[in-house]
Amino acid sequence: MPADRTACHCVICQDLGDLDPRTQLTVDAIGEHGWQVVMIPADDHGPGWAYTIGLWHGHRMPELAMFGLDIRLMQAILNDLGRRALEGQPLEADRERHDVASVPVVLKPVDYRWHKAFFGTAIGYYRKPPLPFLQVIWPDREGVFPGQPGGEGLLARQPRLELRPDEHPVGVWTQDL
Repeated sequence: MPADRTACHCVICQDLGDLDPRTQLTVDAIGEHGWQVVMIPADDHGPGWAYTIGLWHGHRMPELAMFGLDIRLMQAILNDLGRRALEGQPLEADRERHDVASVPVVLKPVDYRWHKAFFGTAIGYYRKPPLPFLQVIWPDREGVFPGQPGGEGLLARQPRLELRPDEHPVGVWTQDL
């Protein structure tokens, strides 16, 4: 829990009393595990994604988000990154990591303008966005990441949230903005 509860606007620190069931599940999971991974499965509108809630609250570490893989795999990767961060391996933006999944990943800062579109449960918990998020980016089979030459095909599976929404290539991630 943050040292200065008055600086935190989350539902726990502000003691908001009766919470809706979804927020109460988040509070309970964070209390038990230190953070929660919210998983949004793929559907007819697009790929699934997953993100953490609680890393910022309890540890002042950025929350993490990942897109386009199986939601259970993304949950495992996000939990692994969270555990490693607590063990002293910092969550650093723009550094390629080979120690988390069977493929390299890069953490990219998320522009706050995407928060409302993808991180509603986190907004409900923290009550006062923006908050720091890092997106876990994964490459194609040739090791090419979105944003690199040849990585354009990955944009259908994972957005480039380091870009402002109005700078992002039009596609599945921008259709409801």
